[in-house]
Amino acid sequence: MNKVYYLKTCSTCVRILKTLNLPSDFILQDIKTEEITVKQLDEMKALAGSYEALFSKRAKLYKEMGLKDMNLSEKDYKQYILEHYTFLSRPVILANNQIFIGNSAKTVEAAKKAIHE
Repeated sequence: MNKVYYLKTCSTCVRILKTLNLPSDFILQDIKTEEITVKQLDEMKALAGSYEALFSKRAKLYKEMGLKDMNLSEKDYKQYILEHYTFLSRPVILANNQIFIGNSAKTVEAAKKAIHE
């Protein structure tokens, strides 16, 4: 399945979506209005290798909740991502059985290449 998990209120996500020039078979899921399910998160983890790889340590709540001072387990990362969308590193792009996490130029370029192969 080709899918993008993103926030439509995030200007970075919107900019990235424009540069990707997605084919019509892509499904877009705004994670603020349509929460991530356990099944979806498990599918992402299977491709990413860990929940930590999907977790955003740049989220405001990460510092506000004191999580940066805690030793979090995989179970904790999963729980926090499911509890609040802000903990998912965005965007997450699933394309041709590959996963691309985050908004670095290198990641976006790799995703673009995978999408248009």
